[in-house]
Amino acid sequence: MNASIGATTVLRSPSSPSGPGFATLTSGATSLTLLPSLGGRVRDVTIGGRQWLWHHPDAAFTVESEDASLGEAVGSGGLDECFPTVAACKIPTWVEGAAGARIAERGALWQQECDTEVGTGEFGNFANCTWTIQPLTFEFSRCVTVRPGGLIEFAYTAKNTGTRRAPFLWAAHPVFPLTDATQIILPQGAKARVWKADGVALAGGDTLHAWPKVRSGGTLVDLSRPAALGEQFACTLSVELPKTATEIVLQEGSVRLEMRVHGGEMAHAAIRINRGVLAPTDRNRSLMPWRRPRTYSTLTVGPCVGAPESLADALGARDSVRWVEPGATARWGMTWQAGEVEA
Repeated sequence: MNASIGATTVLRSPSSPSGPGFATLTSGATSLTLLPSLGGRVRDVTIGGRQWLWHHPDAAFTVESEDASLGEAVGSGGLDECFPTVAACKIPTWVEGAAGARIAERGALWQQECDTEVGTGEFGNFANCTWTIQPLTFEFSRCVTVRPGGLIEFAYTAKNTGTRRAPFLWAAHPVFPLTDATQIILPQGAKARVWKADGVALAGGDTLHAWPKVRSGGTLVDLSRPAALGEQFACTLSVELPKTATEIVLQEGSVRLEMRVHGGEMAHAAIRINRGVLAPTDRNRSLMPWRRPRTYSTLTVGPCVGAPESLADALGARDSVRWVEPGATARWGMTWQAGEVEA
């Protein structure tokens, strides 16, 4: 299939019927490519003269069938959506209509093909992806619009189609290359918590830190420049965002990617730093136990609705989830734009 609508192209390769179809949205030098059959995964984002998303060199963006190997495909990189949980969990028994249900790591969206509409609208070329999930009865949609002037807008809705109020978490999960020049810029002094650490001693649990400084033993380390901490470590943390319009910035040398969000909609940013420790997929793991799998350096940073953890944990003491009443719709969004670093 090969169709064109304005500057929007949808294509499925006839030589690879099992491969995922893809949609590419373009406006000038800005483009975005997504894969509807891989849970709407965004494969490429080219903005400001740079393709920003990381691709696993050994794990292709493809599956042999719609319901096989998706677990491995998650490790191929790009950007996907975590909904209605970030970490795998079992829903507490007191949540009506979904008591005891188990939800996989990163939620329900990446496991299913989404319904996708592409076209050209008043403000640019768009792709609207829709998913329906159970037993938390949500219709989830993401509309991506590539606008003139180098802007990419992401607009989200979560409609409760059931008869009971339902909770959810959401997190954008873009995977970027982590280089020696990578810098993460968030509001100075924002409250941060470390969830996990490997290869570096960081104070975790309920310990509060002031971004970008995190306590490590008797000293403070700066996580805004991950390469400065050493060659091999990994950590996951969340940073509270102010309840106003704010930016999450990824800087690479002379260029920067700005994710513009509103803290009233998205209260946290999730950061996952992997500097040569974790292998994102087992696809090419050696059968020889003494040979370690190849590792890579990657960075995930993006906004969250609720806390970037399991829905079950977020329903606990901190109650950091979003509830939606029957028939109601939650809405939020973000904008991506690239710029040059001021000298």
